[in-house]
Amino acid sequence: MTKLPAPNYTPALGPHGSIELYDRAIALLTREKTWRARLLVALAPRGGETIIDIGAGTASMACLIKTTQPGIRMIAIDPDPDIRTIAEAKAVRAGAAIEFVTAMGDKKIDHIVRPGSADKILISLVLHQCPVSVKTSILANAFRLLKPGGELLIADYGRQRSIPMKLAFNLVRLTDGYADTRANKDGRLPEFMRGAGFTHAKEQSVTLTPTG
Repeated sequence: MTKLPAPNYTPALGPHGSIELYDRAIALLTREKTWRARLLVALAPRGGETIIDIGAGTASMACLIKTTQPGIRMIAIDPDPDIRTIAEAKAVRAGAAIEFVTAMGDKKIDHIVRPGSADKILISLVLHQCPVSVKTSILANAFRLLKPGGELLIADYGRQRSIPMKLAFNLVRLTDGYADTRANKDGRLPEFMRGAGFTHAKEQSVTLTPTG
């Protein structure tokens, strides 16, 4: 029997978590409706655009975007085939025509979407689960896929600015690993974005949650 290589990211809810509980956990622990609504406003999808969701998970955000603006091309990328099964079923229930790709998001997918052709890319609750090398590779690939003047929006854990938030974020760090979450805790994502080629990288909003 061939042993499959270990993934270069922490799976949803950690290596011992249950993907069946993922949506409930995110809703309970991240104030999901609040940050997804803010992300949708910032994304401002328009008909005819190509939008890519890297690390789409169970496609909650992809479905919200596609049902809000049916005239877009919505591509959802995630490396977990079991998560994709849940996502595809959710898209069917929502009546959302989404293109699903099983991939990490840090490698070329030129057969699906050409470099320089995406209008907008979003990455939600993904980068804190990845080593720094994978974080920077995902961001570099996002830059490669975007049109000149395209936008990247990230919704993830950032700098923990108060003792209560630092303590709350320990739950995430315990689940997803102390090494991979350190750069997020230290507020380094804008630095990584600039390193990938993005300009005007800035924090647009902060949502306080039970997990930081």
